[in-house]
Amino acid sequence: MQPSFLATRRGKLLLALLASVAFLDFVDASITNIALPSIRRDLHFSVESLQWIPSGYLLTYGGFMLLGGRAADLLGRRRVLVSGVVVIGLSSLVGGLAGSSGVLVGARLAQGLGAAMTLPAALSILTTNFKEGRDRNTALGIWGAIGGLASAAGVLLGGLLVEGPGWRWVMFVNPLACVLVLVGIFRLVSGERPRSRLENVDVTGALLATGGMLLLVYALVKAPTVGWGTGRTIGELAGALALLAAFVVNELRVKNPLAPLSIFRINGLGFADATQLIAFAGFLALFFFLTLYMQNVLGYSPIQTGLAYLPLTFAVGIAATVSSQLVTRFGTRPVIVTGALIAAAGLYWLSRIPVNGSYVSDLLGPMLVLSVGAGPVFVGVTTAANAGVPADKAGLAAALLNASQQLGGALGLAILSALATGRTNHLLATHAAPAHALTSGFRLALLVGSIFVFASAFIALRATNTRGEAEQGELQVEPAPAA
Repeated sequence: MQPSFLATRRGKLLLALLASVAFLDFVDASITNIALPSIRRDLHFSVESLQWIPSGYLLTYGGFMLLGGRAADLLGRRRVLVSGVVVIGLSSLVGGLAGSSGVLVGARLAQGLGAAMTLPAALSILTTNFKEGRDRNTALGIWGAIGGLASAAGVLLGGLLVEGPGWRWVMFVNPLACVLVLVGIFRLVSGERPRSRLENVDVTGALLATGGMLLLVYALVKAPTVGWGTGRTIGELAGALALLAAFVVNELRVKNPLAPLSIFRINGLGFADATQLIAFAGFLALFFFLTLYMQNVLGYSPIQTGLAYLPLTFAVGIAATVSSQLVTRFGTRPVIVTGALIAAAGLYWLSRIPVNGSYVSDLLGPMLVLSVGAGPVFVGVTTAANAGVPADKAGLAAALLNASQQLGGALGLAILSALATGRTNHLLATHAAPAHALTSGFRLALLVGSIFVFASAFIALRATNTRGEAEQGELQVEPAPAA
């Protein structure tokens, strides 16, 4: 039995470093949301262009994820991780100093590119350093806890910074954090020789995959504004699917594919990624619509909204940490399914929010229920999606998982925003009170979000059931059930 790397001082420090990278990437996705009204006033954004502050990050984050993950496998994980952190730090500095809307949106696009490089590189460093079994389950439990913590903490930190030193510090905190992360990377992460020369990289595959992903995420982000049935949206979605289909054909024909499709022969990996996609289509509904409900209906200030998420932040962290031990004992499949059902129940409870709601009686309880379920989903899916993946494809597996998360988030927000807006506009046309119309739209979005999370529980039944380590320290993996 190999000694536990996690039990060593270096193992603990490496895990803390990688968790910090994950926190940096996840928090950037939500920290600007609270600052949007202040940014709009200062930089004179139009209502339509304001959406590109969160959406610009999502676009390049999801669009370049696959390329970033494979680059980490082929060119060296530390090299790609360092490059991504530098891009995040510099783009955040530019964003904080931005004097116009265009510069800030450009900075957010660059931030997303940096995150697409760092997240799969960091996750693949984790899975290749912490061996399958108890060490990896614990490490992924902490990784999952950080993901849940960062999503909620971003709202809280955004509120504190906006009402404190100002919205520009939402961007300025990143360069300071990046300097500390870079020091840790050079001290704790070993350098690697490139596994492939640049001239051997599948350039055609890279262009097709990145172009297809960018166009797909862009179409999903813009669909609620442009309209789902318009020729523009249909054309963009068709173009994205055509590019991705061409990518698949290319990967089957070239000698050195960017993303070897043989990775999907790993039992259950595809179902784990699909579970992530559908679950996040529902999970993001919580932060987006509940934040709007608290500020626009209940009249909460930015800092009050951020503090309202504090119990959820701690609950997700605790649930994710406990879930890593449950995975070792029971396996990923029952942990994911149980977590998804609990989270769906919490979202359904939230979908009953009243116009004159209060935090204690209408929000706190369902938020805690949802967080207890979300933690196991984060940890279980990440563990299942990395089980049995060879080291030379760890970056690709990490990229596929995180691309599923980003696509799920974009798809969910596009669908749910359209539903909420349609319901609200219909009620306003019948002369309903604005607060009632808004609340009704939010309720519909949260209800459909709960259905997405509920559906993810059934998809998870086909994912690999990784049980962790046996007494001899060997990994036990049950086959996925037959169709």
